[in-house]
Amino acid sequence: MAPSGKENNQRRGGRTRAVLPVRIKGKDAAGQGFEELAITLDVTPDGVRLGSVRRELNAHDEVTVFYRQRKMQFRVVWTKKLKGTSEFQVGLQAIAQDKEAWGMNFAEYRNQLAASPVAASQASGIA
Repeated sequence: MAPSGKENNQRRGGRTRAVLPVRIKGKDAAGQGFEELAITLDVTPDGVRLGSVRRELNAHDEVTVFYRQRKMQFRVVWTKKLKGTSEFQVGLQAIAQDKEAWGMNFAEYRNQLAASPVAASQASGIA
């Protein structure tokens, strides 16, 4: 499933490239429970793009991502099957924000967010 135009333009800040090993758990598109290893490709405080996912997932489904001692809940925003492989890339949005979820300092991301006209209007309740 490709991201829709609206979802594609909702990114509020830059991504941080980070290849981190994670474990994901949830239900696949066929409704079967699964738990498997994957990798992050890039992260933000409120989302992540995963690679090496071997299960097809449905948009709007929830998955749990385990990283080190952390357990985080995400909603599937988009999936993309990679040509010539049985792997998917998956875009996830955090259900609850954990400002230290990935153990990184996202100061630049927060500065972009604060400077964004969209973020300013959302913070003031205009949008």
